[in-house]
Amino acid sequence: MNHGWREACGIVAFSVPGQRVAPRLLLGLLALQHRGQESAGIAGWEDGRLRLERGMGLVSQALDPERLAAWSADIAVGHVRYATVGESAPAHAQPLVVSSRWGPIAIAHNGTLVGVRSLRAQLAAAGARIETATDTELMAHLVALQPEPRLEDAIAAAMRQLEGAFSVVLLAEGRLYALRDAHAIRPLSLGRLDGGWAVASESCAFDHTGVHDAGEIGPGELCVIERGRLRRRQVLAPVREARCVFEYIYFARPDSVIAGRSVHRVRERMGARLAEQHPVEADLVVPVPDSGLAPALGFARRSGIRFELALVKSRYIGRSFIEAGEKRRAAAVRRKLNVVRELVAGQRVVLVDDSIVRGTTSARIVAIVREAGAREVHLRVASPPIRWPCFYGVDTANRIELIASEARVEEIRLRLGADSLGYLGQDALVDALELERSRLCMACLDGSYPTPVPEAHFGPAGRSDDAEERER
Repeated sequence: MNHGWREACGIVAFSVPGQRVAPRLLLGLLALQHRGQESAGIAGWEDGRLRLERGMGLVSQALDPERLAAWSADIAVGHVRYATVGESAPAHAQPLVVSSRWGPIAIAHNGTLVGVRSLRAQLAAAGARIETATDTELMAHLVALQPEPRLEDAIAAAMRQLEGAFSVVLLAEGRLYALRDAHAIRPLSLGRLDGGWAVASESCAFDHTGVHDAGEIGPGELCVIERGRLRRRQVLAPVREARCVFEYIYFARPDSVIAGRSVHRVRERMGARLAEQHPVEADLVVPVPDSGLAPALGFARRSGIRFELALVKSRYIGRSFIEAGEKRRAAAVRRKLNVVRELVAGQRVVLVDDSIVRGTTSARIVAIVREAGAREVHLRVASPPIRWPCFYGVDTANRIELIASEARVEEIRLRLGADSLGYLGQDALVDALELERSRLCMACLDGSYPTPVPEAHFGPAGRSDDAEERER
């Protein structure tokens, strides 16, 4: 269960000559709904012009399937959003459209740029009319202001001026462009179908649309798709890959494959390693739904302790971390989760969760399991302690709000009210991922950021204890 992360957004795009792609794209957006529930939108190229439909809420609320079925567009891009930059408002729903000398440009983005204040000032000074608070719009204006005669070269020039995380799809002149930052922080999958191509944040968006997974768009790569043909261009010089570990821990759907790794299998291995690192005598293993399911399975299988679905989640309650104030978040947790009392009464329970951010939600979950009659509650966390904020498309708290930023494990245990507490170690996490540590962004765990980041979000301690933190 998420305890303070706002997930990165989700993007999907199709280019299939001669076929109506809007219905397929709608299915892809539904598959990516977990990555954004604030707004959704689709832009398509039809009869030499750009069509756009956007709305607030879930995909089913924001987009009308019957209207989209009437679109004749054979190339389109779509987006589901969480507001990590800019408030949740209709004007910020994506795709965004800006004017350029190549005609209208529709853009959808997953990630967050670093250094946007200076970029905004630079674009405003150059005459850009900036209408939203999103860095997505800044990217589009940056492209539009490049002097290169070809749009492809303008996109490449703009990519070289950006810092941070960006996985982007862009539609203009009847062509689809897909681009990714040099560190590959956010995922971007490539798919093949019916003489055309598809792009999506996760491969699960392909599974119900007739698309065959064709790997990934590479770090620093620009892909140009036109009339069923794909051309790949390396724009940014190779640097250290820095794939976000929380795509595997929490963000991605378990049926997705990222960097060739099954997300579900990775989470199972994380749970197994957690059981090895923090064994406990108990009667049952209970996942905190939903992202605790796979690691709890791995924990139960490795430990031999019975697995039970003793926490029931309501699918129709808003997420607790959005609620303002601790009391409102606690009330939201109680509305969202209920306990099967017959399973936990008198039992020693191991709760397995994906992560702990502020700790407010975790403390409430421990409390409601105790109130249901559990004799002991042992909390096991399938990620290392989160000590640093994220700046790459995840809306986390300032460092001072992160429960593990300064507190030791025993202090956190006392705050949460658990009988014991165990976090997955960083080395064990890397082993479970089966990726080289040098290819991962673990900045929220160790404070080692792959790009320059703002100083303002580190709290009173600032960055002075960065090296000391990593040595402990």
